[in-house]
Formats: sequence, C-alpha cells, structure tokens
Amino acid sequence: MPQAETAPLRIGMVGYAFMGAAHSHAWRSAPRFFDLPLRPELTAVAGRNASAVEAATGQMGWSSTETDWKALVEREDIDLIDICSPGNTHAEIAIAALRAGKHVLCEKPLANSVEEAEEMAAAASEAARRGVFAMCGYSYRRTPALALAKRMVDDGRLGKIRQVRAQYLQDWLSDENAPLTWRLDRTLSGSGALGDIGAHIIDAAQFVTGQQITGVSALLETFTSRRPVGGDFVGLGGHGSTGEDQPMGDVTVDDAAIFTARFDGGPIGVFEATRAALGRKNAMRLEVNGSLGSLSFDFEDMNFLQFYDSTDRSGEQGFHRIMVTEPEHPYVGNWWPTGHGLGYEHGFTHQVVDLVTSLAAGTQPTPSFADALQVQRVLAAVEDSAADESRWTAVDAQPHPAAAALTTTAEEIR
Repeated sequence: MPQAETAPLRIGMVGYAFMGAAHSHAWRSAPRFFDLPLRPELTAVAGRNASAVEAATGQMGWSSTETDWKALVEREDIDLIDICSPGNTHAEIAIAALRAGKHVLCEKPLANSVEEAEEMAAAASEAARRGVFAMCGYSYRRTPALALAKRMVDDGRLGKIRQVRAQYLQDWLSDENAPLTWRLDRTLSGSGALGDIGAHIIDAAQFVTGQQITGVSALLETFTSRRPVGGDFVGLGGHGSTGEDQPMGDVTVDDAAIFTARFDGGPIGVFEATRAALGRKNAMRLEVNGSLGSLSFDFEDMNFLQFYDSTDRSGEQGFHRIMVTEPEHPYVGNWWPTGHGLGYEHGFTHQVVDLVTSLAAGTQPTPSFADALQVQRVLAAVEDSAADESRWTAVDAQPHPAAAALTTTAEEIR
C-alpha cells in the first residue's frame, strides 16, 4: 500500500535579509536530508519593500509575498510564523501570531527588553496550553560539536563543572568608517555586540553546562561613537561614505562587552563579545573546565571538539581533537560520509528538524521563549552592572508585572 502523504507545515516568514536567507535555506534543505513528520512549505514571505521582497521570493523559493506582517499572520494558509526581522519588531509579531493560533520561530535575542521578553514568554505559555508552540532561534546549539559537548557533560565526562570561558569575536566593525546600520541603533537592535553575539555565548554556555547564570559584573565599551550614514553596504557592514559633506549618525550601542559570571551550580565564568577584534571573523568559542576533564570549541574550526580527559592513565594526556563527522555524532548521520564537514548553514537546518519534530509530537521545542527570557535577563543584568561601575548584579528571576497580568488574563479567558 502507498504511504500516506506527510501533512504540510505552511511557513510564513517575516524578513528576507541575512537571517531570512539562512532560515529559507533551512526550510528547503531539512526535508531533503531528514525524514520529517511534517512537510515544510514555504508559503509566504513578508517585507515592507515590495520589489525587494518579490526578488527575495524567487531567489529563496517562497510561493507568495506580503508587504504587511499583519496580513501574513491573518492568512489561513499559514501554520507557523518565522520572525527574522530586527529585534524591535519581535514582541508585537510573535504575540499576535501566537494569539492567532500560529506556531512561532523567533530569531535571537528574543526581544529588545526584559519587559517585552516577559510578555512574549507569557503569551507563549498561554498558547502552549492550546497546542501552539514557540521557539527562539539559538541555532549554535545545533552545531554537532556543541551538541556533542552537551552530551559529554551530561554523561559526566567532565565531572563537576568549575569554570566556563566564552568568547564571540568578530571584526566587521573594526573600521571606524563602516556605515551606520540598524544593528548600531539601540531603538532597533536593543544593544550592540552584547545582544547580537553575546546572547549566543550566554545561551551556549548555559545549554552545554545545564546551568543558569545568576549574577554578573560587566563592562561595555563603544569604540566608535559616530559613523557614516550612507555608503556601500556589504554583508553586515561595508564601507561608509566619508568626507566633510557626508552625513554622520550616532552609534547608540556597545561595540564590545566583557563580564564575569556565576552559575547556579557554583561554576564561575568569563564572557567576551566584540565586533572589533581584527582578524577574528566568527570566533564563537566555549571552554568548560571540570574536575575530570575539559572541553574546548571554536566555531572557526566548527567540525572539531577538543577534549582533555584527566582519567586517561596511558601517559598520553593532552587535549584530543575529536573530528565530529561520525554517524553517531548529533545530526551528522543524515549528511555526508565520515570526514566531510558541515558549515554554518547546517545549524539552521538542524533547528528546523528539531522544531518540526517537536511540533508533530505536540511537545515544547527548545529553547522555549522562557529559556530565551532567561538569556534576556542576563543581558539586562550585564547592562545594569556596566552602568553602575561594574557592580555585582544579580540576574532577575522574578516575572515582570506585565507578564503576570497577561498570564492572568489568559487564564480568565480560558
């Protein structure tokens, strides 16, 4: 007998730039390499510029367009809203989508403030009671080497965790004449290197260790306070138009963030995020030291994981370089033969796989909006500490009144 056709999961995406392209690729590739319980369909993409979104539609494989995200949310032929727009739009879109009965995938960081993130988490909690789920896109969790690191920590290979060392180093803003983009405007992005890339290492550290950050002491620094408004935009940055008659704008976010931290299980940590480290293109690094061993990862060498095992009595102690391309490693078995490495885009594909699998099972995908809210609280504590002479600052674990009110309202409605 012929097998029944897999039910569709109809996707509506908001935004079509860097993250939109990565997500589009993931939605297209996931069902071609993994046996998914639902069939993703790239139904519609939304963007304010009609001609630009039309061009992106053809290039990225979407079936139709909208110029208003509200129209996308209201469409009956959409099951999931994928939010790839700037941070200042996340809360309104996600909450509207969840209330309309749409699942949500939202890029990180979850929002531009703790208050917005709490409202989003409350809306997601209420929606989950109706079988509608939300997930935040911390895609580095899905890098096979980091997923393997998580497995090894869970298996006790490191013993008791003592220290965490995390860095995210980029250099695309090292040029003081790089143009002013939305990522340098606090009203649109929420923060600079801290929220853009620091959020990733916060999530990765908590994910791998299974522990949460409870307090921080921080420094934030803006190296270039004004940048050209126009110019040639290339990738995330580009080359600004310079000269006396060229308009300049204020940078209202940090270029670099450094903070120390303590985790709820006792470990201490050191974190650094910068977009001005010349020569570092995408050095997302994590090292975890325990009582029995250590793990070290660098995304610029993403197919490898370094492991030191202190219980090894062979006389050959030292960091062992694990090539994470074996079929038994997380996600890898669905890709290429042993030794043929994966790339940046595969983390987004694995994200789709895990999300679709959870939705089909009716279970909460991770990281949830509640998980992402906790990261948002760490970001807020870092900013508060830096504004208060690096004073030790606890990470707030109390719900914001707005979130509590939203939850109460949802309960009354039910």
